[in-house]
Amino acid sequence: MAKEVNRLVEKYNTVVVPAIMKEKGYTNVYQVPRIEKIVVNRGLGDCKENAQAFNKAVEELAVITGQKPVVTTAKKSIANFKVRQGNKIGAKVTLRGEKMYEFLDKVISIALPRVRDFQGISDKAFDGRGNYALGLKEQLVFPEISYDKIDKIRGLDICIVTTAKTDEDAKLLLEYMGLPFRKR
Repeated sequence: MAKEVNRLVEKYNTVVVPAIMKEKGYTNVYQVPRIEKIVVNRGLGDCKENAQAFNKAVEELAVITGQKPVVTTAKKSIANFKVRQGNKIGAKVTLRGEKMYEFLDKVISIALPRVRDFQGISDKAFDGRGNYALGLKEQLVFPEISYDKIDKIRGLDICIVTTAKTDEDAKLLLEYMGLPFRKR
């Protein structure tokens, strides 16, 4: 039985690569930028006293991404934020390969259309090296999360790391992949 290929992988190989090669005048398919990894991060500093809420928020992240999150801890103590070195302050997941494409497909086709008053994502969130950061204000845009089961609305950050050398190339790649950028 042949393994089913993810639709975004298929789209990348059949549509995106030839289009970018033609547009940029590349001669080799390895010159075309690709998505390397997606890092999904969630700051949970508000749960530092409540271990149960922290665990529930980490569990939500696992359900959304389909992978077990890594709990992040504070590197140094900051008195103003009431944070001590070693405190649990967040969780992150690094997605690569098939899970990465499945998650990106879910974000593009399901989560972003469910965002209230959505006019497209900003094209100003590139870092200068071809990586794109996207923030979602609530976890309810993902279909796996039930409104009745959450204790508090928390957002998450999604960072798409590409092999593109410039922001312009990365934007071109992400547009072809289907990310809905805001029209000016």
